[in-house]
Amino acid sequence: MGQKIRFYADEHVAKAVVRGLRQRGVDVLMALEAGMLGFPDEDHLKRARNEGRVILTQDDDFLRLHAAGMVHEGIVYAPQQTPVKDVIRGLMLIHQVLDAEEMHGQVEFL
Repeated sequence: MGQKIRFYADEHVAKAVVRGLRQRGVDVLMALEAGMLGFPDEDHLKRARNEGRVILTQDDDFLRLHAAGMVHEGIVYAPQQTPVKDVIRGLMLIHQVLDAEEMHGQVEFL
């Protein structure tokens, strides 16, 4: 297996999700920590791509950017109202079975 997935959580992702992933040893950077609050979605994708991170979001605008052909390291989308425990469980499964190379340019739905 190649390099482990590292996530970039946009501002729509609950802090509880990030905390739960970190408690399980997953590398996650929050938009807040990156100083990216309020930036356009395209900037978030560029930042994540430059750092080799997969976007974690509950904002379907990222799905439109993917459909428009914007290059990215991967997007994991969880619909609004998905319980935190289900988001964490789904992300851990992705983290365990896929690597960064397999996620490049792909979208996974939780």
